[in-house]
Amino acid sequence: MDADPDAEIDHGAPLTPYRQLAEIIRARVTRGDWAAGRMISSETQLVQEYGLARTTVRRAIAVLVEDGILFVVPQRGTFVAESAPPTDVDDA
Repeated sequence: MDADPDAEIDHGAPLTPYRQLAEIIRARVTRGDWAAGRMISSETQLVQEYGLARTTVRRAIAVLVEDGILFVVPQRGTFVAESAPPTDVDDA
């Protein structure tokens, strides 16, 4: 799914709100709103910005951590992961 980085959460959509938020954050990272190694908005800021429960925001972040897009540093925040180095397929 290619989400619009400026989209709003649609509570009537078939995609759950946490998945919608995960796709929006992914699109914002892709667009460059947050550079690799930099902290994204706090959970509190995301709760206020998107009108979601904190648990919903945490689920969205967990999806992106699992996908290797973000990583969490306890007591510090959530950060954008460094891009994986490209694999050289020509050496096969």
